[in-house]
Amino acid sequence: MGMSVTVSAATDQDAEQILKLQYLCYQPEAALYDDYSIPPLTQTLDDLRAELSDACVVVARLGTEVVGAVRGTVGADGTAAIGTLVVHPRMQRHGLGGRLLTAVEERLATERSAKRYRLTAGHRSEGNLRLYRSHGYASVGTEQVSPRLSRITLEKEAAGVAGAAQDYVASA
Repeated sequence: MGMSVTVSAATDQDAEQILKLQYLCYQPEAALYDDYSIPPLTQTLDDLRAELSDACVVVARLGTEVVGAVRGTVGADGTAAIGTLVVHPRMQRHGLGGRLLTAVEERLATERSAKRYRLTAGHRSEGNLRLYRSHGYASVGTEQVSPRLSRITLEKEAAGVAGAAQDYVASA
């Protein structure tokens, strides 16, 4: 009998599993850019716990195992920064990344009044870029971080924001 994956808010008890998962998941990314000093690989457990208390963190669980995670924060201007989306390699290519992305977007909008979402990806991270674009994100800029890395910034409006502005104009 198979288990289904559940998506829910992370707790402090998930910190160690999230840290191990992000370390596993960011190895190929580090190899792609030949840079093993990236923040997901150097973050400490204490730093992650602090982030869990401040950020909106969503996890995917298969039984008691954390098999995916994503986090986000919302700035004063209503822009949500979404990052560190990870899915265990054995669970990839089954839509779990998309489920996590949608779940964190919904929580950021309802609990923290996000008006738009922003995330970044390395220029060689085609799988990540494909996922983000398939969820409505569009490229808004590129930053040359190093000779080996350009970071692409993608954004999209929160659901209902563009419609709310149109409703206001229509009723004015």
